[in-house]
This record gives sequence, C-alpha cells and structure tokens, in this order.
Amino acid sequence: MKMQEFGNVWDAIEDTPQQAASQRAKADLMMAIERIIQQRGMTQAEAAKMLGVTQPRVSDLMRGKINLFSLDTLLDMATTAGLNPVIKLTESKKHLTEEKTLTV
Repeated sequence: MKMQEFGNVWDAIEDTPQQAASQRAKADLMMAIERIIQQRGMTQAEAAKMLGVTQPRVSDLMRGKINLFSLDTLLDMATTAGLNPVIKLTESKKHLTEEKTLTV
C-alpha cells in the first residue's frame, strides 16, 4: 500500500483544494493575530477592545477555534491589529506538472 503524501495538514483533512487553501489562510491569519496580542502583552479583554470584538471571541481565536471565523472576519481583525495582510498566489505543483505534460 502506497502512502499518500500531502503538502500540509489542510490538504490531508479537507475535501477539496479550495477548502484546504481557505483553512490554510485562516490559520495563518489567526496565528499572526495571536502573535501580535502576545507581543504586545495584552489581556484578552484589551485585545477585544482593540479588535472591536468580545473577549469570548478573542478566547476562541487564541484557542484556535478556526471554524468559528470567516476569512473576511480574520482579514478585518488582522488589519485592525495593525497588520497588512497580503495574498500571494502561486501555481500548484500539480497544475505545473500537468501543464508540462500537456506541452511536451
């Protein structure tokens, strides 16, 4: 039995590449926001005030409750925290391999 390899955990557990990409982006944003809160030594209540959300919402963020957040909400929170989110697009290795095969 050949073991299947994945680029990251989201590729392994999500049903589609689109879902995996969305979850990967959400996880990156959540970690960046959490890092800012920790670097600034903020309490959850202080972070909630800065982000314009409730303290329980910050608690969900800090505990990694990824399915409770939309990508839009996390982009808004990151920008409010002073981050400058950037979307980087690259072609997947699978797509590049398929393209190469077609052109040979």
